[in-house]
Amino acid sequence: MRSYGELIGDITDEVMRGCVIGKRFVLRKCMQTITLRVILRAVFGLEEGLRYQQMERALVSLLDALSTRLSVGFLYFPILRQNLGSLSPWGSFVRKREWIDELIYDEIAERRMRQDTTRNDMLTLLMSADDEAGEGLTNGELRDELMTLLAAGHETTATALTWALYWIHKVPEVRQRLLAELQTVDPSDHDALSRLPYLNAVCCETLRIYPVGMLTFPRVTTSTVELGGYSLEPGTIVVGSIYLTHRRKEIYPDPDRFKPERFFERRFSPYEYLPFGGGARRCIGMAFAQFEMKLVISRILSSFELALADKRSVRPMRRGLTAGPSPVRLVVRDNLPPVRTRAVNR
Repeated sequence: MRSYGELIGDITDEVMRGCVIGKRFVLRKCMQTITLRVILRAVFGLEEGLRYQQMERALVSLLDALSTRLSVGFLYFPILRQNLGSLSPWGSFVRKREWIDELIYDEIAERRMRQDTTRNDMLTLLMSADDEAGEGLTNGELRDELMTLLAAGHETTATALTWALYWIHKVPEVRQRLLAELQTVDPSDHDALSRLPYLNAVCCETLRIYPVGMLTFPRVTTSTVELGGYSLEPGTIVVGSIYLTHRRKEIYPDPDRFKPERFFERRFSPYEYLPFGGGARRCIGMAFAQFEMKLVISRILSSFELALADKRSVRPMRRGLTAGPSPVRLVVRDNLPPVRTRAVNR
């Protein structure tokens, strides 16, 4: 994972330098571009070229379609999955999915022919893996793993980064304290950046106040369970509310306030703080998402002076199965010179 640190920083610079000084931009679109390019290069191992450009366009189109309320209906109501041609909602989705599958299978076929074991992208690692019988993953299994990593690691991280940068620029003292902390480490030392305590607290508080996933996946009771004063019979579906857990006043005093310091004041259990789910089935991409968040935020704050473009209130909105902020617009005030670090006693 750490080998992707330089890649994440370079992509962040590449995208943010496309923003014009003095001109407002939609923050979420920039964060989506950053996280998608990280996925394409770190997970798929794609380099600039025709297939890279085609995959980027295809994935953006598909993920935009999955962020609507109608897309949630496809999951819960199979009757809506009617392929009535490319102009119908489900028909359009199927064609986009088929286009992406074709690109993925073409890439897998080329990799199997070349078999370059020196690469460190996740597709190469998955292709080199064997099970206990010495069998590797089939092309279909590789496709499924790649699409899972993409869906779980692109949109969600972009949403978290958008919220984080909103709060950082909404609360001046948070930005000032972060900038001071970033001055204490070498910006090229990605391990040191990922261990900065206040930066970590800012990321944790971002995921607390507005978790990207508001609910856990459903559990089904297999026996009678006593829960919160209720007796649940076998077969009862139970869904945990991450959002409401993060808003309990007895756990998080003043829960509507963005306060990173609360993560210095106490250590929260996995049943009190669970932005990546709880129990034995937490999100497998948790470590990578946290690492990427810290590197993107540190690079942006160290290289660009940004400000909120207006005082319009930002609120959470449903985006498919997840929640994200209403449009956040920022403006670039200046491109900053490289950060100079001061000596730190170790």
